[in-house]
Amino acid sequence: MQLRVARHTQRLDEVVAFYRDGIGLAEIAGFRDHDGYDGVFLAVPGTDAHLELTAGGEAGAPAPHPESLLVFYLGDETAVQDAVARLGLDPIPPANPYWAEHGITLGDPDGFRVVLVPERWGR
Repeated sequence: MQLRVARHTQRLDEVVAFYRDGIGLAEIAGFRDHDGYDGVFLAVPGTDAHLELTAGGEAGAPAPHPESLLVFYLGDETAVQDAVARLGLDPIPPANPYWAEHGITLGDPDGFRVVLVPERWGR
């Protein structure tokens, strides 16, 4: 099984740069003006999961919610600090206090929250 998470935005270039250049996802494909939509596919390193970002069409972008999170387990504190430095953003307080203990929460250009965790995820 594979997973692709798709999210619509009205700031495609900014959001792609955030996840590609800041977080470190690899841009693997994209499309322009496909039935009025543009999109970019970003691969999550070490997985078969993708983040698809789209713009265009009739519907606007969704509103962010403080509990709608993308959580990235980056593996060590250096990787987290490097990503924060590349993004140049100040952390924001998470809605769930668990994430304050286990990672750093940032807002992407649309206001959706991203948590960067220094550990590797394990059961």
